[in-house]
Amino acid sequence: MTKLQQLSLLGNSFFGEIPASILNLKELKVLNLRYNLFDVNIPKGIGNMTKLQQLFLDDNSFFGEIPASILNLKELETLDLSYNSLSMEIPIDTGNLSNVNTLDFSYNELTGTIPLSIQKLTKLETLRLENNLLTGTIPSSIQKLTKLETLRLENNLLTGTIPSSIQKLTKLRELSLENNLLTGTIPSSIQKLTKLEILQLENNKLTGDISSCLFNTKGLKHLYLGGNNLIWNNNTKIVPKFMLEGLSMKSCGLAGEIPDWISKQKTLEDLDLSENQLEGMFPLWLAEMNLINLILSDNSLKGSLPPSLFNNTNLGDLQLSRNNFYGELPGNIGNASKLMVLMLNGNNFSGKVPESIASFSSLKILDLSNNSFSGNTFPNFSFMQDLQIIDFSSNEFSGEIPTNFSQGTRILSLGKNHFSGRLSGNLSYMSELEYLNIHDNKITGELPHFICQISTLQILNLQNNSLQGSIPDCISNLTNLRILDLSSNHLVGEIPAKFKNLAGMIETPDGFSYESAFGLQSFTIETKINDLFVNWKKSKRGLSFNNLKNYSLLDLSMNQLSGEIPASLGSLKALKLLNISHNNLSGSVPASLGDLENLESLDLSHNNLSGSIPQSLAKLQQLTILDVSNNKLTGKIPVGSQMDTMDDPNFYANNSRLCGMQIRVPCPENLSPTYPPEVESKETWFSWEGVGIGYAVGFFVAVGNLHLIGYFVPTKPPNHRRQQRRQRI
Repeated sequence: MTKLQQLSLLGNSFFGEIPASILNLKELKVLNLRYNLFDVNIPKGIGNMTKLQQLFLDDNSFFGEIPASILNLKELETLDLSYNSLSMEIPIDTGNLSNVNTLDFSYNELTGTIPLSIQKLTKLETLRLENNLLTGTIPSSIQKLTKLETLRLENNLLTGTIPSSIQKLTKLRELSLENNLLTGTIPSSIQKLTKLEILQLENNKLTGDISSCLFNTKGLKHLYLGGNNLIWNNNTKIVPKFMLEGLSMKSCGLAGEIPDWISKQKTLEDLDLSENQLEGMFPLWLAEMNLINLILSDNSLKGSLPPSLFNNTNLGDLQLSRNNFYGELPGNIGNASKLMVLMLNGNNFSGKVPESIASFSSLKILDLSNNSFSGNTFPNFSFMQDLQIIDFSSNEFSGEIPTNFSQGTRILSLGKNHFSGRLSGNLSYMSELEYLNIHDNKITGELPHFICQISTLQILNLQNNSLQGSIPDCISNLTNLRILDLSSNHLVGEIPAKFKNLAGMIETPDGFSYESAFGLQSFTIETKINDLFVNWKKSKRGLSFNNLKNYSLLDLSMNQLSGEIPASLGSLKALKLLNISHNNLSGSVPASLGDLENLESLDLSHNNLSGSIPQSLAKLQQLTILDVSNNKLTGKIPVGSQMDTMDDPNFYANNSRLCGMQIRVPCPENLSPTYPPEVESKETWFSWEGVGIGYAVGFFVAVGNLHLIGYFVPTKPPNHRRQQRRQRI
C-alpha cells in the first residue's frame, strides 16, 4: 500500500477524520474523497503528501480554514475544495502552487480578498471562487493568467470595477461576475475576448450604455446583463454576429416593441426581458420560438396570448406577470406539458380556467392572481403531485371553496374572490399545507375542527368572512402556526386559554423558508409572489412573502368575542402583533402581556376592559403601537422606556379615568407612578416602515433538465452541501 499512487473513495458515506493511514501514503499522486461526509478540519498532515498531483475533497462538510500546509504540494495540478463549509481567508501564498491548472474553492464561506499571489498561477486554466463571502476588488494583475479559460467569481461581495486588463485573458470562454457589488461600466475591452461563450454580469451596480460591441463576439452563447443600471439605446440598429442560447436584459431600459433582432436567435432557449418599458402585442414570432424559459413580467405588453405559444413542448417557465394582457387563456394551454412555472398574475385575463391546465404534470407554481377570471368550477388539480404553490386570489371566482388540489400543496391563496358556503373537510387532505389564505370572501358556518388536523399549517388567514361560532380549542394543536388572522368575522365565545400551546408563537421556528432552488443550469430569475396583507400597526400592510418566516401575528379583532383576556397569552413570546380590538372583552389587562418581549403592536381598543394598565407593559422594548382606547380603564399610564413614547392621546381616548404625561392629564397626588423595572434599551429588530408592498421570492431557473431540487428547506441536513447539484443554479 505504501507505493499506492491513486486512491478513490468517492461517493461513500465516510465521516469523521481522514485516517492517518491515508495521509501516510507518500507516493500518492491522486486522492479523491469527494461526495462523502467528512466533517472536520482539513488535516495539516495533508501537506506531507508532496507527490500529490490531484486532490479532490469537494462535496463534504470540511470546516475551518484552508491549512497553509496544503501550499507544500508543489506538484499539485488540480485542487478542488468546493461544496464544503470552509471559512476564513484564502491563504495569502496560494500563488506558490505554481503547477496548478484547476483551482476550485467555490461554495464555501471564505472571506477576505482574492490574494494577489494568484497572479503567479500562470498555468491556471480554471479559477472558481463563486458562492463565498469574498470582498475587495478583482485584482488587475489577474491579466497574467493568460491560460485562463474559466473565471467564476459570482455570488460574492466584490466591489470596484471590472478591470480593463481582463482583455489579456484571450483564451477566456466563461466570465461569470453576477450577484456582486461591481460598479462602473462594462469595459469595451471585453470585445477582445474573442473566444468568450458565457458572459454573466447580471445583478451588480453597473452603469452606462450597453455597447453594441458586445454583439460582435461570434462565439457568445450566453449574455446576461439584467439587474444593473445599464441603458439600452433603443435607436441602435444591430445585427448580432452571435447565436445565443440565453439572454437576460432585465431592467435595461428597453422600450417600444420587443426587439426584432431577437427573432434571428434561432438557438435561443432562455429569454428575460422583464422590468422594461416594452409595449405592443405578443409577437407571433416569439410564440413560435422553441424557448425553455420566457420572462416578460413588469412591462406594458397587451393583447391576448397566441395559442401557438403553448404548442412548445419544451416550455418550462412562463412569467408574464404585471402586464396588460387580456382575454381568455387559449384552450390548448395544456399542450405545453413540461411547464414548471406559470405566472400570469397582474393582468386582465378573464373567463374560466381551461380544463387542460391540469395536464401540466410537472407544474410547481401556478399564479393567476389579480386578474378577472371567473367561474364556479375548476380543473382537477389533485393529480398534479408536483404543484406546490397555487394563487387564485383577487379574481371573480364564485361557488364553494375548491378543494381538488394535490396532497402536496404547500401554499394555497384564494383570497378576495366571491367564494361562499362552508369550508370543506377535503382541505384536511392537503397534508403538507403550510399557508392557507382565504381572506375577503363570503365563507359562512363555524370554524371547522378539521382545520386542526392540518398539522403543517404555519399561516392561516380567514379575515373578513362571515364565520360564526367559537374558536375551537383544538387550534392549539397547530404547533407550527405562527400567523393566525381571524379578524372581521362573527366569532363569539372566549379566546381559548390553550393558545399558550401554539409553539410557533412562542419561539418562531425556522420553517417556511421558501427556497425555490430549481436545478436548471445557468439562468437566474427572480420571481414575485403576493404579499400577505394584514392589519399592521393601525393600517393595512403587505408583509413581504420573502420574510414571512420572521413574523408571528395573532389578530382576532372585529369579532364578538367575550370573557377575559387569557393570562396565558403572555407565553406567546414570539408575537410581533397582537390585535384583539373591537370585541366584547371584559376584565383587566393581564400583567403577563408584559412578557411578550418581541411585541411591536398591541391593540386592545374598543372592548369593555377595566382596571389599570399594568406597569409590566413598560418592559416591552420593541413596542411602537399601544391602543387601549374605548374601554373602561382607570389610573396612571405607566412611564419609562417605550411607554414614554406612547403619547398619542387618541390611543387612550374614551376611557374612565386615565391620567398621565402621555395624555397631558395630571394624576392625583395620591397615585404613585407605575415605574417599570430597569431594562436596557434596544432598537426594534426590524424597520417595518421599510417593508414595501412589493415582495420578492428569489428562485433559480435555468436551461437544461428541469429538475426540482427543493422548495421548502425547514432545516439543512448535515450533508446538505453534497446534495447540491454541481451545476450553475
